[in-house]
Amino acid sequence: MENISLPVLSSENVLDYFPANPIKEPFADAWNYMTNNYTKFQIATWGSLIVHELVYFMACLPGITFQFLPFMQRFKIQANRPETFNGQWKCFKLLMFNHFCIQLPLIAGTYVFTEYFNIPYGWDEMPAWYNLALRVFGCAVIEDTWHYFMHAALHDRRIYKHIHKVHHHFQSPFGMTAEYAHPAETLILGMGFFWGILLLANHVVLLWAWVIVRLFETIDVHSGYYLPYLNVFHLFPFYAGAKFHDFHHYNFTGNYGSTFTWWDKLFGTDKQFKEYYAKIDGKNKKLH
Repeated sequence: MENISLPVLSSENVLDYFPANPIKEPFADAWNYMTNNYTKFQIATWGSLIVHELVYFMACLPGITFQFLPFMQRFKIQANRPETFNGQWKCFKLLMFNHFCIQLPLIAGTYVFTEYFNIPYGWDEMPAWYNLALRVFGCAVIEDTWHYFMHAALHDRRIYKHIHKVHHHFQSPFGMTAEYAHPAETLILGMGFFWGILLLANHVVLLWAWVIVRLFETIDVHSGYYLPYLNVFHLFPFYAGAKFHDFHHYNFTGNYGSTFTWWDKLFGTDKQFKEYYAKIDGKNKKLH
């Protein structure tokens, strides 16, 4: 009886059964055009700034629109606290200061980082999408861990009023408030974003992929609207979401994680959140 040999199962074998990626060639053409026509400094600095600004305000756009749609108010978490033009304008002005006076100098350091660690820019060195996705997830885990402990520290009574109180100006957050913060907080919590890059970067595309995911996530949890069935982030176990972080702004303490709930569960800092919604669920059952 002849031995039957089977091909070794690998990620490449499995991916052979998937349909071709329709955006791969246009993306490759666009990437090659960029790297052929712009310097590494221009890509790392101005390219990163453009990505940040476009994604930030694009992610804010649905929430800005929702306030003018009456049927969306059923999804607003703190329905008794609507957005106001004055509040949004106040938020926008501080955002512009933070984006261009605090974050832009940090972004300018991206070029130095990629040169020092020999991080490639070319299409030929581009990692596979699943490799990139795993690294982005790793960045999210690292950032969430840093954020939890630093965020909890910023709530210490001795320093809260000097730094973190600025972010809590809006008790009912909306998308733009995601980066509404004291400059010192922008630096302290922002470091969590860079630790993952330092440890996991294998191509400059990781910086952009990670910033896109992080911006959509943080704007989602600050949006003030709970849309679990329309939100792909809720497909991930332990994802915190808008209701979880909105309670932090409403209650001021607890729920310190940025993306996931596991640290709050482990240290019991989600206790008040659980008790609050247990009471609401109890009242709703009595009404029915």
